[in-house]
Amino acid sequence: MTAPPSLAGRPILLTVDDDPSVSRAVARDLRRRYGESHRVVRATSGAEALDALRDIKLRGGQVAVLLADYRMPEMSGIEFLEAAMDLFPHARRALLTAYADTDAAIAAINVVDVDHYLLKPWEPPEEKLYPVLDSLIDAYSSDPGTEAEEVRVIGHRWSPPSFAVRDFLAANSVPYRWYTSEEAEAGRLLAAAGLSADTLPVVITADGSALVAPSTAELASAAGLATAPEGGFYDLVVVGGGPAGLGAAVYGASEGLRTLLVERQATGGQAGQSSRIENYLGFPDGVSGAQLTDRARRQAVKFGTEILTTRDATGLRADGPARVVQFSDGTEIGAHCVIIATGVSYRELSAPGVGGLRSRGVFYGSAPTEAADCADRDVYIVGGANSAGQAAVFLSRTAKSVTLVVRGDGLERSMSHYLIEQIRAIGNIGVRSCTVVGEAHGGEHLDALTLHHLPSGQRERVAASHLFVFIGAEPRTDWLSGVLDRDPLGFVRTGFDLLTDGRRPRGWTESRDPWPLEASVPGVFVAGDVRDGSVKRVASAVGEGAMAVTLVHRYLGAP
Repeated sequence: MTAPPSLAGRPILLTVDDDPSVSRAVARDLRRRYGESHRVVRATSGAEALDALRDIKLRGGQVAVLLADYRMPEMSGIEFLEAAMDLFPHARRALLTAYADTDAAIAAINVVDVDHYLLKPWEPPEEKLYPVLDSLIDAYSSDPGTEAEEVRVIGHRWSPPSFAVRDFLAANSVPYRWYTSEEAEAGRLLAAAGLSADTLPVVITADGSALVAPSTAELASAAGLATAPEGGFYDLVVVGGGPAGLGAAVYGASEGLRTLLVERQATGGQAGQSSRIENYLGFPDGVSGAQLTDRARRQAVKFGTEILTTRDATGLRADGPARVVQFSDGTEIGAHCVIIATGVSYRELSAPGVGGLRSRGVFYGSAPTEAADCADRDVYIVGGANSAGQAAVFLSRTAKSVTLVVRGDGLERSMSHYLIEQIRAIGNIGVRSCTVVGEAHGGEHLDALTLHHLPSGQRERVAASHLFVFIGAEPRTDWLSGVLDRDPLGFVRTGFDLLTDGRRPRGWTESRDPWPLEASVPGVFVAGDVRDGSVKRVASAVGEGAMAVTLVHRYLGAP
C-alpha cells in the first residue's frame, strides 16, 4: 500500500473491501480516472485500512475519500467509517453495498453521517461510479478545514485565552493537536519557533508559522476561513450563521440571489454545539449539531453562498434602496436586502465566584473541547431546556455523575418529552429541582459549588470539576438600537407586531403593512431565535430562514 514518491503529497482515495476481486476492481477503476491527481490505497479489512490511515496521519497525508464495503467480517463498513472519522473527519465517506443490503445501508447512513452509498456492481463506472466520486472529491476540496490538518496549539490547561483558541478551532471544525505547556513536545515546538512558555497560547500553522496569542481573525486566516468579502454589493446579506442563517443562505443562493453570510464566531450557533439532535425531521437516529452544521454549510457553499467568519456586525442603516451592514473593523457591506439571524446567547450566571472561574471549569454551552476531561468526574449543568438535556446525556457516557440544576420544579415545562425519558433511564444523571447555584469555589480551577434549595433555603457544598451553563436567552441586539423596533428584552419585532392600533411603525416608508418576518425597516427581515415570538427549535429556525428568502424575492419584485 505504498505509493510512488511522486504521489506522496497528493490526497488519498482509500478503498476497503474483504472480497479481493471487488477490491481490485475498485482500485483499478479509481486509478484509471484519478491516478494522476490522487493516491489510491487499497485494503482488504477494516483493521488493515485503519492501520493504513494511522500511518498516513503520522506522515502528514490527506485523505479525500473513504470507500468501505457495508458487509465485512470482524468490522463492518459502518464501524470502519466511524473509527476513520476520528483520524480524518473531513474525508468524504461512501458505502459500497449489494442491492439486498440497500435498506440496511440507508438506515445506517445517519449513524456516521455517510455522504453516499454505491450499489455493486457499478458498471459502467462512467455513469454509476465517477459522478459520485467527482462530487465527493469536489466537496472535500471546497472544505476549508482540509487546508489546516497540522495546526498545533500550545497553551496552559486552565487558561481562558488558550481555551478561546481551542474553542474557536473546534467550533469551526478545524482539526488541531493540543499540547499543554508541561509536555515535552510543547517545549520542542516552542524552542524550534524561538519562543518561551511566557508567550502562550501559541498556534503553529500548517506551513510552520507561529502565531502568538492570535486573534480570532488571525486564527480564521490560518485555518483557511474567508474573512474578507469578494464583492462590495450583494442581493442578500445574512447576518448570523446558525440554523436560521444557514437555511436562508441555502435557499437564497439556490434561487439565484448573490448571497453573503457573515458570522461572528462559527457557523452552527448554539445548535452547532449540540451533541445530539433527535427530533429534527429526517434523522430518526439523531444527528450531532456539528454534523448538521457541516452539511448545511457545504450545501450553502455548493449553491454559491459566500461565507465570512470573524465579522462582528456593529450597525445597520438604510442608504436609499440599499441596506448597509457595518462591522467592528470599520468596513461596510451593502445589499438589496438583509436577513438578521444572529440567534441568542446564554445568559451569564451571576453567582459569586463564577466569573473568575470562566474557562477554568465554568463554561457556557456544551464546550465540546472539555468533554474528554469530564471522564470520571462530577459534572453539573445549569438549565432545564433541550440544550442542557442533550449535554447531560452526552456527558453521562464518561462522567462519574451529571447533575442538572433546575430553578423550576421539574423538566416538563421546558424540555422535550423524549429527552426527559432518556434522562430518567440513565443512572448517573440526577436532577436538583427548585435549586440554583449560590456560589462557585476554586483557585486555578473549579473544585466545588454551593447549591441553594429555594423552598427550604438550605445550602449544600458539593464537589464539582465542571459547570456548564445553559440559562436564559439574550439576543444581544444592541447594535440595532435606534434602527429596528425591539421588545424590552432586545428581541426584534416583525410583521403585525409592529402595528400599534393599526398604525405602521415610525419611519416606515412603504405604502403597505410590514410582511411577516419583516422588521421596521423595509427590506430587512428577521429569522430564528432573535425574532420576537419565535419558536426556539432548530426546525422552526430553518423554516423561518427559508420563508424570509421568499419574502426577499417578493420585496425585490415589488413595484
